[in-house]
Amino acid sequence: MQDNELNILYEDNHIIVVLKPQMVACCPDESGDDNLFDCVKRYIKTAYEKPGNVYLGLVHRLDRPTGGVMVFAKTSKAAARLTEQMTGGGFEKKYFAVLCGVPGKQKATLVNYLRKNSVNNTVYVCTESEEGAKYASLAYEIKDKNAGLSLADITLHTGRTHQIRVQTAAINCPVYGDMRYGGEKAVKGKLALWAYSLRFAHPTTGEALRFVIEPPKDEMPWKLFSFEAI
Repeated sequence: MQDNELNILYEDNHIIVVLKPQMVACCPDESGDDNLFDCVKRYIKTAYEKPGNVYLGLVHRLDRPTGGVMVFAKTSKAAARLTEQMTGGGFEKKYFAVLCGVPGKQKATLVNYLRKNSVNNTVYVCTESEEGAKYASLAYEIKDKNAGLSLADITLHTGRTHQIRVQTAAINCPVYGDMRYGGEKAVKGKLALWAYSLRFAHPTTGEALRFVIEPPKDEMPWKLFSFEAI
C-alpha cells in the first residue's frame, strides 16, 4: 500500500490505531508484498525523523481479505501489556460479517475444534482428539436480513486462523465472497468480513478505549444493511 493511504484513527507515544484496508497484508509474509506493518513503520520513521530501525509491535492480526481496526504498539512495554490483555481476555474484537443465508438461531455461541493444514493454508473443523486441534469459540447475533443474506455481529472469544469463516461455514452460512470455505453457497465478490470494533485498556494509563469504523457502506453487500446501532 502507498504511504499516503495510511488511515490513522488514533496515535500517542505508546500506540497507533489504524484502518487496515482489505486485500492488504497486516504484516510481512511469504508473498513479499508491501503490508500495513511496514507502512506504519515508514510513517513513524518519516513523521518523527527517527534514525535507524523503528520499533513497532504486532499485537494482533487480520487476514489479508479482512478490513478494519488494528492497533500496533510503539514501545515494547506497550506491546507486552496489550499482549497480556489479549491472553487475559481484556481485549475485545468485534466483527461484522455478511452471511449467505440466515442461521437457525438469531444469536448463539459457536464452539468447535479447528485444525490447520499448513500445506494449503486451509482450516478444518475437527474432533478434540485430533492432533493439532485447537479450541475455537465465538458469539454471533443477527442484526439484519436482506435478499437471502444476513448481517452478523460477531464477538471472538478465541483468535484462530480463518475462525469466523470456518465456523460460519460449518453452520451452512458462509461469509459472502468466501470462495475457499463457501462451497455451493459461495458468492463471488470481496469477502464481507470487517473488524469494526476494538476495545482495550490503554497500556500505560489504563483508560478504557474503543475504536469503531464502519465497513464500506457503498459497496455490495454492505449497502444492503443498516449500521446505525454501532
